[in-house]
Amino acid sequence: MRILLLAHAFNSLTQRLWAELQARGHTLSIEFDIADAVTEEAVALFEPDLVLAPYLRRAIPEPVWGHVRCLVVHPGIVGDRGPSALDWALQEGEARWGVTVLQAEAEMDAGPVWASVEFPLRAARKSSVYRNEVSAAALHAVLLAIERIEGGSFIPTRPEHVPGARGRLRLLMRQADRAIDWTRDGTEAILRRIRAADGFPGVADRLFGEACHLYDAWPEARLRGAPGAVIARRETALLRATVDGAVWIGHVKRAGSIKLPAVLSFPEQSAALPEAPLAGWWRAAEPTWQDIAYEEQAAVGVLHFEFYNGAMSTAQCERLRNALLWARARPVRVLVLAGGQDFWSNGIHLNAIEAESLQGGSAADASWRNIQAIDDLALELITTESQLTVAALAGNAGAGGCFLARAADYVWAREAVLLNPHYRNMGNLYGSEYWTYLLPKRLGAEGAQAVMRNRQPLTARAALASGFIDECIAGDAATFAAEVARRAAALAADPAFAQRLADKRAARAADEAAKPLAAYRAEELAQMRRNFYGFDPSYHVARHHFVHKSPASWTPRHLARHRELAGRTA
Repeated sequence: MRILLLAHAFNSLTQRLWAELQARGHTLSIEFDIADAVTEEAVALFEPDLVLAPYLRRAIPEPVWGHVRCLVVHPGIVGDRGPSALDWALQEGEARWGVTVLQAEAEMDAGPVWASVEFPLRAARKSSVYRNEVSAAALHAVLLAIERIEGGSFIPTRPEHVPGARGRLRLLMRQADRAIDWTRDGTEAILRRIRAADGFPGVADRLFGEACHLYDAWPEARLRGAPGAVIARRETALLRATVDGAVWIGHVKRAGSIKLPAVLSFPEQSAALPEAPLAGWWRAAEPTWQDIAYEEQAAVGVLHFEFYNGAMSTAQCERLRNALLWARARPVRVLVLAGGQDFWSNGIHLNAIEAESLQGGSAADASWRNIQAIDDLALELITTESQLTVAALAGNAGAGGCFLARAADYVWAREAVLLNPHYRNMGNLYGSEYWTYLLPKRLGAEGAQAVMRNRQPLTARAALASGFIDECIAGDAATFAAEVARRAAALAADPAFAQRLADKRAARAADEAAKPLAAYRAEELAQMRRNFYGFDPSYHVARHHFVHKSPASWTPRHLARHRELAGRTA
């Protein structure tokens, strides 16, 4: 089929549908929902069999849905209507939720149902549920809807006539609905409210007497204080007491600023708080905020790094490097770098870099420090000699995070993972993390250049087929973790382990003799210096628009293929 994706932005769900539908032989193009006239023009140019809307913030215009079949992916159960479906479900503690694919009509979310898929609703951040359960259910429902369209015999049913439908109309959730009363609300209620607003719009609140929005909340099992008081800090997070415990606030957006780690948002106020450090890198036994955590079983060590949205600041890269050096000294044969549940890594921390410029500093200098720090981390991973290393991608990876993963000996990815192994979308960045060494070794010179030119997301299956990763493992996050543990244990117990390690050392020595890693790094950083300090401001402009969530004014040509074809015809 010829399918036009109509979306507010190229978000994680849109990317997944784009990649998965193309892999199944459909011809796709994308148009961002900028204006009705632009959408109508896109339909006229592409002449799609189907318009699929996975992520919209307003209604499809009547001249479009009246002319071609339009299906809307709604993150709610059958009968649910309104723009805050997932927010309400999480805040109210629903046990099950779902995704419904409806045909677009004049009334939003009220058209005939083509498919619906339900799932157990995890108590987690909205952004996490969206990237995992919602995306998986949406893919299932969209494929089922397309199958029914192609079959030709299915007759969609209106939501009110679907047996067992339990959804209802619920209006836009406003900040009054999300408000926290720190003198009355318990920890679980506060966690639900902040999680239901993550990563947009956050919960409007006040910290240190100043208006802000809260994100990224975690429970604390031991520390206590006066309800509402900010009582401690740890690395980049702040601890706030509740009536029956405390919650860590990982990220904050102050009025007129950008979303940042909480301590960076309130640096002076945070400095006056007592620190609540953890004793080393071992995973804490009780619930708390811990962005880097190590655990060990027999001959396998696992290093987790739960960095919000996969962004890695200079300080986070330095701390993770220290944790890696510590883990390398442990008596283990295999080191697994597990990343976080939603993201393995997305490379340098653009928000932290932008914050430098907002505070009168140099974004170029901040970028330079960050790329040096992530290169230092990659170097330690590449030169690990006493263990075999595995990058286990339970969540997505992008830009420098993809090549940091490739610095490990093996890359194993969950089947649902998306990779964006390129830098060009961020103002034509050249990139570093030793990609000029790592990628040609895997894919050859031409294959490496093809990856860097391609600005499209890769599914884990496609990445495996290309040779970019080593294993693609089916199943949910728990299944993936269990399988990674099994495979890592088998690798550690392999009778050929000593020979594998010897071969690894020999290959590294031969590569170093042929061309030192320092030479690759110097060449990459010479290009990056031009990106950061040169006359072309593309990187700085792209970073600013990304961080400030500037609305799209046009659809990139590598996505809007109908416009590229129209231009060639003209």
